Amino acid sequence: TTYSIIPDQIEAGTYMVAAAATMGDVLIKNVIPKHLESITAKLIKAGVSVIEYDDSIRVMRDGPLEKISLKTMPHPGFPTDMQPQMTTLLTVAEGTSIVTEGVWDNRFKYVDELRRMGAKIQVDGKVAVIEGVPSLTAAPVKATDLRAGAAMLIAALMAHGTTEIEEIYHIERGYEDIIQKFRCLGADIRKVELPDSVADKAI
Repeated sequence: TTYSIIPDQIEAGTYMVAAAATMGDVLIKNVIPKHLESITAKLIKAGVSVIEYDDSIRVMRDGPLEKISLKTMPHPGFPTDMQPQMTTLLTVAEGTSIVTEGVWDNRFKYVDELRRMGAKIQVDGKVAVIEGVPSLTAAPVKATDLRAGAAMLIAALMAHGTTEIEEIYHIERGYEDIIQKFRCLGADIRKVELPDSVADKAI
């Protein structure tokens, strides 16, 4: 038989949130817009413009972000694998947003990394309360897992200054050529190898 593998909903969603977070205007091709409806709905509610085409989606933001509440759910609900990226976006939304994790335990381990960058987030079990701040500030952070790593990339693109992200192997196992794709969108991002002596000190 012949079978076409469907586009990656979470990869597309990550670029959608990155566009919104950086006040960009990005056209994401080779997607199935219907598969992205739960993500699209929350972005629109937060004040982001989303235009759907047959096999692409355009995400734009030129105004402030608005607070929202969301709860991750099994498909077709909001995907748990988009929760860290969306929480990162909401760190700079006006007002207080609430994110509830309805699928996995211990999904907020990355919050400490966002706090290093100036985010105001309180976690109680499966609920995170995010009080929006004007902007994030660069800081050394680490990718605690795959989606948290993507969230750190988004946070770094949002922040003033230069952010260093460690343990990026988490990110690379789930996103093909993500650094080059962000560079093509205009991001000032590069991968560097730490000398063993520096890496040992960091540990």
